[in-house]
Amino acid sequence: MSQILPQQKLLLELLIMSGDIGMSDSGEHEILDRTLQECVDANWVTLSSFGAGFNK
Repeated sequence: MSQILPQQKLLLELLIMSGDIGMSDSGEHEILDRTLQECVDANWVTLSSFGAGFNK
């Protein structure tokens, strides 16, 4: 099992509190994008597109 990093824990806690978050898939938020992809790769979250260049 992967060791969870502080930024990953923060993102997961945000998802627990809010349920879903939406974000642009433009790559403007490099740290958030990288952290989200790390969580997807670890199978901790799923990422789905809901149109107009946004993911949730």
